[in-house]
This record gives sequence, C-alpha cells and structure tokens, in this order.
Amino acid sequence: MLFTPIKPMLLQMGNAEEIIDKPEWIYDIKWDGWRILLHKDGDRVEAFTRHGNNVTGKFPELQDVGRSIQSHSAIIDCEGVVLRNGVSVFDDFAYRGRLTNKDKIEQATITHPANFIAFDVLATDKPCIKQPLVERKNLLSSIIEPSNSILITPSIVGNGSNIFQLTKDKGMEGIVGKRSDSIYRINHRSHDWLKYKHFKITDVIILGYKESPFTMLVGKQLSKGKYKPLANVEFGFKPEEKEAFRQIAKQITTKVERNMTWLEPSLHCKVQYLEKTSTGSLRIVSFKGFSFEKDFELIEH
Repeated sequence: MLFTPIKPMLLQMGNAEEIIDKPEWIYDIKWDGWRILLHKDGDRVEAFTRHGNNVTGKFPELQDVGRSIQSHSAIIDCEGVVLRNGVSVFDDFAYRGRLTNKDKIEQATITHPANFIAFDVLATDKPCIKQPLVERKNLLSSIIEPSNSILITPSIVGNGSNIFQLTKDKGMEGIVGKRSDSIYRINHRSHDWLKYKHFKITDVIILGYKESPFTMLVGKQLSKGKYKPLANVEFGFKPEEKEAFRQIAKQITTKVERNMTWLEPSLHCKVQYLEKTSTGSLRIVSFKGFSFEKDFELIEH
C-alpha cells in the first residue's frame, strides 16, 4: 500500500435535521481543503490527492509532518488546509496546489502555510482498515505528536447537533458523522460516513445556458448593462423545470456562441451554495427554483 495511490473512503450527504445524537456516532469538524493521503516510511514522506496525484513537491511542510508522525511507517487520511483564525480557507490551499515554481512554493510556506488535519489511519506497520473507527482514532492519537504542520481533528461522541451549530457560528463548512464501528472501505462511498454542510441561498440572474450536460450560467448585476458570472449550475433541476426554462429561453435569447445560448438578463432564480471564493464566485452550487416574483418586478419597473 505504501507510496501507491489509494482512493479513499468517501462520504454520503446527510440531512442536518436527521443528525443522530447517540454514542454510536462520532462527529468531526469538516475542513475545507484537499483530501490528502500521507504515506510515511522512515524519513520518507509523500502526499497523494484523492485522485492519486503525487503533490509532495508542493509542500515543504511535509518534512515537519514526518517528524510528527511517531510510527516508522504509516498511511494517514487527512485534509490539507490553510487556516485563517482557525477556519480553513479553500482558495488559499487551492493556491498552494497550483504552484510549481520552487521559490514561490517556499514563499507560500510563509504567506499560505499548509496544515494537514488527520482524521483516520489506514496502516502503520500493518494495515488497520478492518479495525473499527474508534480503534483507528485511538491509534491515530498515539502516533501523531501535533505540530505547526499536522493536527488531529477534534472528535465528539454522540453530540452532533451541538457541534453542527458551533461550526455554523464560526463560519466553518460543517461536520462529518461516522459510525464508531465502521471499517475503512477503500474507494467506497458509504452511509456509515455522512457529511452535513452549511449551505446558503441567494438570488441570481440567469445569463445563459448550454445543453449536454444541461448547465446554467448565473451571475449578478454590477452596473447598468454589466454583469458578472458567479457560477455554472449543473445540479438540482427537475425535468419539468428544464423544459419550462427552455420555452422561456426561446423568447429572450440574444445570441448563440458555440454551445452557449446567451439570454437577456431578465430571468432570476435561487441557488444554494457552500461559500464564496475570494473573487466572489460561488462554490458547490445547485438550483433551487425560479424567482418569478422578482422577474415580475423587473419587467414592471
């Protein structure tokens, strides 16, 4: 397993209204960065993304990480993040992931220091994926000495509702709930692991759309006659909503370029999103219905 790409166990989406406050569930903070699997053997430490890309060269902090892992060999599942006042900022870690110049990477260790927040262990001197989560958590705590570059995510047993509210108050992404007896199932998405996210709703203008796959380009008005795209929305549409939209779009089409149909900026809709990037774009977006009341006001005035 060591130093070969591993596809990690994945999460199902949970309903925040159904969080189970029982001791059979362990709740972690959900950090917003890149899923990273750390591989260590002696002084050698390498980092792989969930898609199997080796990104070791992008993170000089891994030297400190290696010293903090007390086991001679280990494979540790974690989230790579950049923390600002205790909150992970996705854009900042994504910036680290884009860098290729060695001088810029070294400078970024100061301006955008990476931290690896560990939440599971797949192996030490032998595989442990068949052990229940609660045992793997104990093993993880015994082999990591927290440092400026690696931490263990805080866990709470059975009190998911409170930690969910706490993360909302602090502007964090959400929480993860896991069955305490769950084994680690490589390359598997399981209902034993559930993610609960804090989404927001906003009103946007539909600027255009394309088919195959059906995607709306939505944005906001900056000034008279100028609009800024905010997101491509691909999910959340019902078949009847797509069809109704196509009929309306025929009446307000301004031009067609390649596979994009541009529209008069007169049709509004609501979208759900996780957060805004530093440039104001929306991340993890889904359609939540048309805003006909607003469209009526726009036409009338």
